[in-house]
Amino acid sequence: MSKFIYDTSRRMAWFGAFVLTLLAAMSVFSIAGRALSFAGLGPVPGDFELVEAGTALAVFCFLPWCHLKHAHAHVAMFWHAYPAALRRFLEILGDALMFGVWLLLVWRMGLAMLEYRGNGEVSFILQMPVWWGYAASFVPGVLGCFAYAWRLLETLGLAARPQGFTAEEGAH
Repeated sequence: MSKFIYDTSRRMAWFGAFVLTLLAAMSVFSIAGRALSFAGLGPVPGDFELVEAGTALAVFCFLPWCHLKHAHAHVAMFWHAYPAALRRFLEILGDALMFGVWLLLVWRMGLAMLEYRGNGEVSFILQMPVWWGYAASFVPGVLGCFAYAWRLLETLGLAARPQGFTAEEGAH
């Protein structure tokens, strides 16, 4: 199970990078089109709508891998001065809070997706159903729930990282 969670999270992060690359290219074309409007070109229609939905998708793809790698930003000024038991407690508390927040976020996003789908709201320029963006982010969000839960189990000592994997912990 550990290998599956880590591999899936890594693949999601790569997919998020692909999405961001496409968004960056589209933004360049859109900006160039605006700059060359005198030549009959123009911006990519709905570029802001696509960047909004695509960036949310990329973030939901990146965060589970980031969490498994212990790569979230943290302040470690006094970390090594704390007793080992306090550091362990804070790690467990942090992972439990991250898991709880992620569950809350995905739950509320699922409800919002259903509400937008039910009321038929569409984006202004592309007339794209708003719930599509939520649905796209919901899939990696649900997969992220497993990654956050697994990380909590690892911190509690109830699960192990896959062989050969080392977390890049900056302050720990």
